[in-house]
Amino acid sequence: MIIRVRNTAVLVLLGTGLLGACLLSCGAGDPTAPSVPASVRPSTPARLSPPRTPPTMAPGPGGRTPVFERGPGTAGRTVALTFDADMTADQGPRAARGERFDNPALIGTLRRLKVDATVFMTGRWAEEYPEQARAIGMDPRFEVANHSYSHHAFKEPCYGLPVLAEQDMTADVRRAFDTFRTVGVRNVVPYFRFPGGCYDEAALRALAPARVTAVQWDVVSGDAFATDPDAVAEQVLADVRPGSLVVMHCTRSAAPVTEAAIRRIVPELRARGYRFVKVSELMKG
Repeated sequence: MIIRVRNTAVLVLLGTGLLGACLLSCGAGDPTAPSVPASVRPSTPARLSPPRTPPTMAPGPGGRTPVFERGPGTAGRTVALTFDADMTADQGPRAARGERFDNPALIGTLRRLKVDATVFMTGRWAEEYPEQARAIGMDPRFEVANHSYSHHAFKEPCYGLPVLAEQDMTADVRRAFDTFRTVGVRNVVPYFRFPGGCYDEAALRALAPARVTAVQWDVVSGDAFATDPDAVAEQVLADVRPGSLVVMHCTRSAAPVTEAAIRRIVPELRARGYRFVKVSELMKG
């Protein structure tokens, strides 16, 4: 998928081709470095909160999956930064050749700046980076949401992404949740983001048995394949409003300047009085 916002394109790599849409993963650093650098691990033992039930939206007409795009503007200056950790089902060979779909430097910066955030993770990504997935899920600053197992599209066309059959959509989402449990990911919330952001009424009906709330966004960061962190930061800073939900990425190969952009975005929004929250808190508001 290509989302153009002020001359910025959001793209996605899939298979061997360049395909646009919400490709993101969590990784950064030298490919020869250990799989879980110190920046990925919490600096202190994680203090897990007591079990709680995250807020969800009521099903839509006919039981359709509800869609959440932003929080109420009346709930104060809150903003949710979300990061898609994408890896498609067929990208294992590329990872084996050294391509990095993770970005521990970004996760480390969010920790250092004390930013709460939601990571939308594909099941395939969790399989490729299980130690990082566990570390993110154990950190009370983060919550892990579902971005499908395969990162295949739930609507056709969707920027060249392979398309799931309607009868396979719920199974793909459940497979991602199953993978999180197998890997040992904690603090998983019942939220789902459509690959590429593509969906229609048929997808909302087909996904109803999964009992998730679909989470989209109202601010596109334009960080995928961007080369200028200031351009990304300026785009976010110009568009954020109270209750905004920002889509960003955390992948070394596809979003190389996101970490640098975050180092500008966070202090400038805080100077404006904004507080960073997870999607669950934004939805609760």
